[in-house]
Amino acid sequence: MTKELEHSFVTHLEKNQNIVHKVCRIYTNNEAAHNDLFQEITIQLWKAYPKFRGEAKFTTWMYRVALNTAITLYRKSKRSIQTQDFEGVSHKIKFEQYDDTEEQQLKLMYKAIKQLNDIDKALVFLYLEDKNYAEISDTLGISEVNARVKMNRIKTKLKTILNP
Repeated sequence: MTKELEHSFVTHLEKNQNIVHKVCRIYTNNEAAHNDLFQEITIQLWKAYPKFRGEAKFTTWMYRVALNTAITLYRKSKRSIQTQDFEGVSHKIKFEQYDDTEEQQLKLMYKAIKQLNDIDKALVFLYLEDKNYAEISDTLGISEVNARVKMNRIKTKLKTILNP
């Protein structure tokens, strides 16, 4: 890869790495798993970056890669996660420790969200990120109508979980 492409990737990742941290928070239960998933998502983003055509916003593409990676790795709990060395670029990315103090009040909501299936988690995550249904449907590869119907059902399910 060219230095220009590498610089572009690092700039985009540093600017938007909280997206990856948020995905990691939803799909992991501890810091070590969070860090492993963050690394794996970063590797997958790096591998896919040369094919990013810019037809969608970078963040939409990043959500899609991050969510697909998380779902793939954590759907099969029997499968262990194999990490890869990321020497080529990792030393150039300024890693910011994820600060969740603002999200302490959402602790119960995250606990409820973790009880959902993987696709519903992704849909809620994108909804909480203020993505419109067109972006959600594009990211998840479902119709806009299906995204709306699923979201209404998920809201009902979350209310039941939070208020038994």
